Formats: sequence, structure tokens, C-alpha cells
Amino acid sequence: MRIAVDVRGAAHRELPALAVLCAEARGESSAGVQVCTPDTDRIVRHLSVLLAVPGGVVLGAYDGDEPVGFLLARVVSPGALNDEPSLYIEAVYVSSTARRRGVGHALLAMAAEIAVSTGCVDVYAVPIPGARGIQRFFARMGFAPAVAHRVVTTATLQRRLAAEAGPNKRAVARQGIEDLIARRRRARAELTSGPVDLREFQRARREDSDRVAR
Repeated sequence: MRIAVDVRGAAHRELPALAVLCAEARGESSAGVQVCTPDTDRIVRHLSVLLAVPGGVVLGAYDGDEPVGFLLARVVSPGALNDEPSLYIEAVYVSSTARRRGVGHALLAMAAEIAVSTGCVDVYAVPIPGARGIQRFFARMGFAPAVAHRVVTTATLQRRLAAEAGPNKRAVARQGIEDLIARRRRARAELTSGPVDLREFQRARREDSDRVAR
């Protein structure tokens, strides 16, 4: 049974309630840490940032005054890898108490209207990791696989890079940095005096200029 859901752009005062839904979505994911923080105050700050950036979209679905779903997205301008603007859906979630009642369709319908009004040719979506229901929902709506995302913490990346480099490669890297610093110092010295020491010549020219001025 469908409900008379109201989908609209979220106001700042509505963000705390949507943050609770974001935390609920995190709890349903098998990779919750990749979805969001469990701290609702921080989620509110993140949502506020998304609202503030150009092209940021925060939609809420409401049954009366109660939020039952949300959609987070960004309008991405043309760049090096795309000739046309596109809508990038970062998350769609419907509360467990409001599923199979048309809420997801209503959220996507509003997102499609935003895509049309901003000239977006394509709509990309990143399903919440481990949420099989939303995966199937996107497939029914015609979303096809595009690019897979991978994630790593910065600390892990640095450890792996260091391990791959090994002691010899790290020594070469250090030597390369030292050589670069030395070249920059030589370049600065040459800018001051040239490859040949011209300081005496420059001083003589200044003295001649002073005599002419007098």
C-alpha cells in the first residue's frame, strides 16, 4: 500500500531527524564504516556541508511530519572525464517501516526532476554497501553497472606503499629528494649572481649610475 509521501529539499532544521535515518542506514550495512559515522551530530554537520556546496542535494521523504527516507546527491559539472553534467546519487534509504510503499520511487522521481532541470544527461548511483534491497531497486529502475569504487584508509595506504618500496627503494627516494633540494639551492644562487659571479660587476654599475645621477 502506497502512502501519501511528501518529498522535498530538506531544510537545516530537518537535518537532525534525517541524521537519525542515516545512522539507521549505517546499521543495516555490512560495511557500516563506509556509509557514515554513528555520531548523529557529525552527520548533521556533513549534511549541512552537502547543502552548502554548489549542486548539493538533500531530499527528505515525509509521512506527515515523520521522515521515512532520504536521498543525498550532487550535480557534477562537466570535467576532464565527462562532457555533460551528471547527477551523482550518493545514498538512498527508506526506513524499514515504510518500505514497499512507494517512498523510494518518490525520491528517485524528484531526483530525476532535478537531473532534467540542471541538464544532467546521466544519473549515477552508489548503493549502500551490503544493502541488497537497494541494489535490486536500482536494477529495476534501469541502473546498469558502471565503475566500481574501492576504499582504503590513508594510514593503510601509506603502510602498503612503504612495504612495497622496501629499504632500497626508500633510500633511492630519499636520495632523489636530496638531489632536488640541492638543485633548487643552486638555482636560487644562480638567480642572485648568475653562473659566473657578477656581484662586482653589478656593484660597479650601481656606482656608475650614482655618479651620473649626481
